[in-house]
Amino acid sequence: MDKDRIEGSLEQGKGKVKEVAGSGASIGGTVARGRDAIGTLATEAMHSAGTDMQALRADLDSLKDTVSKFLSQAGGEAAKSAREVTSTVADQVGHGAGDLAEKGSDMASAAVVQAKSFVSELEHLARRNPMGAIAGAVVVGVLIGLLGRRS
Repeated sequence: MDKDRIEGSLEQGKGKVKEVAGSGASIGGTVARGRDAIGTLATEAMHSAGTDMQALRADLDSLKDTVSKFLSQAGGEAAKSAREVTSTVADQVGHGAGDLAEKGSDMASAAVVQAKSFVSELEHLARRNPMGAIAGAVVVGVLIGLLGRRS
């Protein structure tokens, strides 16, 4: 509030009251002037209080806007952080799946190479010893036949 201004006006009013009382004017005139001075002071005090109230409302509105902006920015930052974490996790899962697929492909390639080398060895063995290869094929055929009967 404009406390100093109100106090100054009050002091002026007191001075006027003392001046009138000191000049020998009648008591009724002094009372009337005192009443007018008090009314003027009350009007100025009300006007000052209204101005202060408007300033307070403006300050509260400004504070409300500032808090709203702050909360909006904080929410935006939280959403951004969540998106970044999600993206990072997705990238890591993607890299892990890619590594796993690559390892599986390497294992399959190694199995194919081993199967080809085993077939190549059997073929080479059959060329060196054809009778042994035929005897081995007969034994495998008999075993398959025996297993087929039991079922």
